Amino acid sequence: MHIHVLGAAAGGGFPQWNCNCFNCDGLRKGTIKATKRTQSSICVSGDGINWVLFNTSPDVLQQIQEFAPLQPGRAIRDSGIAGIVLIDAQIDHTTGLLMLREGKVRREIYCTDMVYQDLTTGNPLLNILGHYCGVNHHQIQADGSTFEVAGAPNLKFTAVALKSAAPPYSPHRNDPHPGDTIGVLIEEISSGKKCWYSPGLGEIEPHLPALMRQADCIMVDGTFWTNTEMIDMGLMTKKARDIGHNPQSGEGGMIEVLNQYPQARRVLIHINNTNPILREDSAERATLNQHGIEVAYDGMDIIL
Repeated sequence: MHIHVLGAAAGGGFPQWNCNCFNCDGLRKGTIKATKRTQSSICVSGDGINWVLFNTSPDVLQQIQEFAPLQPGRAIRDSGIAGIVLIDAQIDHTTGLLMLREGKVRREIYCTDMVYQDLTTGNPLLNILGHYCGVNHHQIQADGSTFEVAGAPNLKFTAVALKSAAPPYSPHRNDPHPGDTIGVLIEEISSGKKCWYSPGLGEIEPHLPALMRQADCIMVDGTFWTNTEMIDMGLMTKKARDIGHNPQSGEGGMIEVLNQYPQARRVLIHINNTNPILREDSAERATLNQHGIEVAYDGMDIIL
């Protein structure tokens, strides 16, 4: 199984266009050791030819152009993307759908009913696509059921619901439902290799350890270093866990969680521009290194 990181940053990317935090300002000025990142997305293939895209960030066109296998050039209009799996309906994971509107081939969209409702009501992206390429919606059951993506052989997927709030524009923003956000266990059928993927993960719920123990690679939420990171910087009044992101440090943090799965390659993705782990020579990055935890970057390839 080939996993390619198209984008590793949280919403806004790194540097964020309007942010002058230590990280963003330092990257622009060249005063810190760090690398720019686009907004979070991965693609996965079981044959190296047909790919499943997870989320479509606003940076999707740049990401496709920088990964040649997604444009195999077999016809005058072509794409290596067999299907698109949406983890949630957040702006930074779905806006790129509008950039994929050209052509007469319908986009094969795999998502839960809750995500489909949000993308046809509060933010009707899928309705808009109906006036261009069109959409085939494939319902994902977020109850541990397995599904496959037509046109992407040798892969199967298991989706489970994660506790999370719907996007701010959602009609049920203050009334969470199972399926607002999912985590996915990706399996290559021929080898049995598995990757657990959850770029938004605020809590290790009881049904998750059994899935994570199966994984040869665990790719999880790396948004914040501390629970009060945004509060401490004066950027927000809510804690990390309040907005659905388990921080890396502290009791119950992602480092403590990932230490329970030494069998797997452990990778943090969806990293906020304020997170000190973006600085390659920071004490926080050194801590991750000591625990054998990697920080995803654009263009990262993982072969299982």
